[in-house]
Amino acid sequence: MYGGGAAEGERERPYRGRQVDGVRRRTGAPPCDRAAPRRAGDGDVPCRRPRRAGLARYTADGDGVVDLSRRRPDSGTFQRTDGMGLFWSMRPHKGEADESWFFPGAPTRRPSYEVRLSVRGGGREIAHRTVTRRWLADGVRHHRLTVADDQVDGLLFLPAPGTARKAPVLLFGGSEGGRGFDQEAALLASRGHPALSLCYFACGGKGRPKELRDIELQYFVRAARLLRSRSGDGSEKLAVMGASRGSEVAQLLAQYHPELIRDAVALAPGTRTVFAAAGSAEDHVSWTRAGRPVRLDPIPLDRVRGTVLAVAGGKDRLWLSADAAASIAGRTNASGARHRALTYEGAGHGGVGVPYQASGRYVHDPATDQWVDLGGTPADDAEAKADSWPRIRRFLSR
Repeated sequence: MYGGGAAEGERERPYRGRQVDGVRRRTGAPPCDRAAPRRAGDGDVPCRRPRRAGLARYTADGDGVVDLSRRRPDSGTFQRTDGMGLFWSMRPHKGEADESWFFPGAPTRRPSYEVRLSVRGGGREIAHRTVTRRWLADGVRHHRLTVADDQVDGLLFLPAPGTARKAPVLLFGGSEGGRGFDQEAALLASRGHPALSLCYFACGGKGRPKELRDIELQYFVRAARLLRSRSGDGSEKLAVMGASRGSEVAQLLAQYHPELIRDAVALAPGTRTVFAAAGSAEDHVSWTRAGRPVRLDPIPLDRVRGTVLAVAGGKDRLWLSADAAASIAGRTNASGARHRALTYEGAGHGGVGVPYQASGRYVHDPATDQWVDLGGTPADDAEAKADSWPRIRRFLSR
């Protein structure tokens, strides 16, 4: 008996590139004529719709039943017992699975997408069903924020009217630039969290820097205050979530602005803002505070009002995020309580974020025209995301 799942995306999504020791990493080969990487917020780009499919072969029990959450497949696109394996193991019909990342579409333009599940036995299809995966719950509102009108560049999601408000969350990515957290923000808003997906450089328009250099922390503070003003109840629990290089900012904001921010989530984190291999310190300052370069190793966390939650993979090949997570968890906040870490031994740099979506392992560095290994395996990354995402939600909701 064969089980399969198929989905159609708007385009293959370039992975959220990272910058490590001053070297920028990002994908460069989506299937749209091998165009340059695109980010949420870049606008609509005509593109063919790549199809993906997952496949698994099972042997039914004596009653003809196959329970995917209890039975390991005999063969297929995944090998572990996993009820959601058909989703995260979907492979593109063309191209290398390890070098592509499924992007079903911007949640504001495509708030849901369909996946067709089918069962075949004896050489024929014996059952099928189409399920819908949704990014936005009914009534969730979204507002585009611009530097010209709002002094920040981002996408604000507000829960449906009448929904009990939970902690607001400010989200931002790493050295890829653009807005990389629209999906997470949409999902959090659907669960009651006012959420702002923020762009701080390479925003595709005027008003923000094009490179990750001399980014002022006050810009993030301005965004946090705007989010708090639009959030209503629960704003005293405001949290920030940053990935990779963005995790540095998440920690800095929680440390230097405890009156505004309670908690921070640091995904695939680092613990410093200076990198010896980057060359001259003057030439490679990413963050500034009150007009002065921020050069810290490690970033202090002793003034944080709440908790920093670090999430990392033990097989991260871009930088030592697991060591950074351990360092964060070994330190205490303003009240003397320890910060926390979730470390997944087999996961890589890509083992963070929304679960149950097909993702790759390699990213393309256009500067060298080489593929860079993020570490981990698709199965280990999928397991890490499936476990960490609900834990992050509970952490933010407490």
